[in-house]
This record gives sequence, C-alpha cells and structure tokens, in this order.
Amino acid sequence: MDRFTKEDVFAYHRGGKVAVGLPRALRGQHDLTLAYTPGVALAVKEIAARPEAAYELTAKRNLVAVVSDGTAILGLGDLGAAASIPVMEGKAVLFKAFGGVDAWPVPLGCCRMGGKDTGPTDPERVIAAVKAIAPQYAGINLEDIASPACFEIEDVLDAELDIPVFHDDQWGTAVIATAGVMNFALLKGKTLGELKIVINGAGAAGTRIADMLKAAGVRDITMFDIKGVLSTSRRDLSRQNAVHARDVAATTTRREAMTGADVFIGVSAANVISGDDVLAMGEFPAIFAMANPDPEITPEAVAAAMGDRRYVMVTGRSDYPNQINNVLGFPYLFRGALDVRARTINREMKVAAAEALAALARESVPAEVAALYPGENLEFGDAYIIPKPFDTRLRRRIPAAVSAAAVASGVARLANPTEC
Repeated sequence: MDRFTKEDVFAYHRGGKVAVGLPRALRGQHDLTLAYTPGVALAVKEIAARPEAAYELTAKRNLVAVVSDGTAILGLGDLGAAASIPVMEGKAVLFKAFGGVDAWPVPLGCCRMGGKDTGPTDPERVIAAVKAIAPQYAGINLEDIASPACFEIEDVLDAELDIPVFHDDQWGTAVIATAGVMNFALLKGKTLGELKIVINGAGAAGTRIADMLKAAGVRDITMFDIKGVLSTSRRDLSRQNAVHARDVAATTTRREAMTGADVFIGVSAANVISGDDVLAMGEFPAIFAMANPDPEITPEAVAAAMGDRRYVMVTGRSDYPNQINNVLGFPYLFRGALDVRARTINREMKVAAAEALAALARESVPAEVAALYPGENLEFGDAYIIPKPFDTRLRRRIPAAVSAAAVASGVARLANPTEC
C-alpha cells in the first residue's frame, strides 16, 4: 500500500487542487473587446435568442458541477459542506485527468433541515439550489449526500432538468461491480440469470448495485440491511428497498443466505463476515468485499479459509487485485453523455458502460499499461476481472459505448459524438 504522511497530504492540497484555466490567451486590446465588452454582448444576445447556443458560446458543453451537502463524506459521515470541498476538488481532478471533463466543486451549505450546518438533508433545498445553478452546466454529479435523501434528490433533478444528473455514490460502484460480476460469470461458466447473489448493505450503493445487476440479467438476489434480510414481511423498508424484498422469513440469517451462493457483495462495514461464511458459499465463489477502508472480510482471511479452493476476491482498495474504483466509471459516463449532449444518464447507458468495462478486461493489456503495474499479472482471470484505472484505452472504449447507448435509447441531442 502506498504510504504517506499528514504533511504529504497537506502539501498536495495546499492552495487547492483545481483552478480556472483559459482556453485562449488575452493578448491585447482586440482580445479584450472580444472576451468582454463590447463583443460579449453579441454572444449574450445569441444565447437569449437561441438557448442551445450556450453549448457553443460558453464553457457549458464540457462543464460538470460536483455537488455535495457534506452529509456522507467518504467513510467519514456528516462533517458539513466546507469539509466536503477536498473530496469535491479531488473528484474534479479525476474528471479532468481521466475523462477530459471540466468539473467544479459546488458545496451546498444551505440545505439542512432547519437551516443548520450539519444534520439531515433537506431535499427540497438541495433540489432548488441545484436547479438554480444548472444553467451553467452540462451535467450534475451528486456526491456524498446521505441516504435516503439522495434518492429523492437524484430522481427529481433527473426528471426536471434537461442535463444528466448522476449520484456517483449510488451508481458509480454499481456500474463497476456489475462489470466484475459479468466477468466472474464467464469465468464460472454461468449466465447472469443463473447466479445466486447476496448483498450486504442496502444503502445508496447496495440498492443501486441490485438495480444494475437486475437490469443486466441477474434474477436471484438476497439483500441485507442493518436490521436483517429484506423480507416482504417487513413494514419498515424504503420504496427503493422494497422492490428488492424477497418472500423469505424475516429471521433468515446472512449465513443461511450465503450457503451455496455464487457471489457475496458487501457495501457495509468491516469484518461482518467470516471465513466460515465464505466456506459455506458454492464451489468457486466470488467475494466482493468493498467496504472502505476495511472490507467486510480481508483477502488474507479469505485465503486462509479457502486454502487451495478457487475463488475470486474483490475489494475497494488499490493494494489488492480487482479493485472496484469509481474512477473507472464517472469520468467516462459523463464523457460519453456530454459528447452527444445527452439529457440524462439512463439505465441503458450504465449497462453499456459495465459491458464495455467487462469486455476491456478480457483483452490483452498493452505493454505500456502493464509497465505501470509491475509485479501484477494483468491477464483475464481470477485476479484480473476489472481494468486498471490508468489503462488509457478506457478513455476511448467506455465513452463510445455510453454515447452509442444514449443515441440508441433516444436521449442524445447529437447523433454523432463530438468530444469537447
């Protein structure tokens, strides 16, 4: 694992991680008249007469707002809007570095119940704030907004705005985990519809993983939240969770559900399953233990339990193989959406991204990519079912698949991708 000190982190962050850049120089009086008064008036009038001209005459076409109220920062929780800024800046860095997307942090300090600095999100305030800033942007990336408010916020904004609205905590992990499950199914020799899957964690990520897997063809999913199995007999389930409830006894345990299962997916808490739980799974299982920074079960504990038995291990960490890293998703989903001026990032586009990610992992890795990961075997198999973040082919493959799906599903304004 890469080691660093507090001083290293502060030195990297000092002065911020993002800044405004100028795509063309301001070299003299003539440029000044074009950039500002009086020339700018012509651009203003054109946009007033033809609103779509904002995509041509402003930065809008390649600009995404990274919006948070700071209620669910990484694994740190509710620390307020100001504390969310380093994460939002980091997100903007990844947007630009991997997807060529200009992104800007938009921390919302106005959007708590009762107008407080911390505490539950007021969905109406977040929705109103995002709608107010939306004219500047071609897309909205929602980030670190606590459940269940995040569901309502994304649903309403996606319905009422004509630009993509994407909550990465819901969908980012879901897209990449789905790609991993697709490739595991190939290795196991089963179709997605034949897999038996257990998901531990029914918050934003777990719920959308279940949604994505079902959209891709999975039929047998049993989910658990902190109170137990999502059973149809429970009366305390949210609307989003209720659609994944099963007709099983409310007393069904996680061990019982995992017995004979093909895949365990954890988006919950550290050390909640044991080696014995893994041993109860079916022959050649996959363990997606994605809690950060400490997984539901460590790779070392799985290795000790499994011995010589074959299995696939997946985590959210970079110091183990098969990392589920959201950077494989959001920069490319937005890149593909922006390239065809999509009105939304719909289910078809998300599944297309997952399929493209899975397909790329099955290809031979170029020498220049392999050189970035010395000592790792980047050949499709149990220890390599997901592409690496610095694989430069991602920039071409994933956006192209997303754009094509946008066009095919009728949500694109442009018939052919035109990268900004």
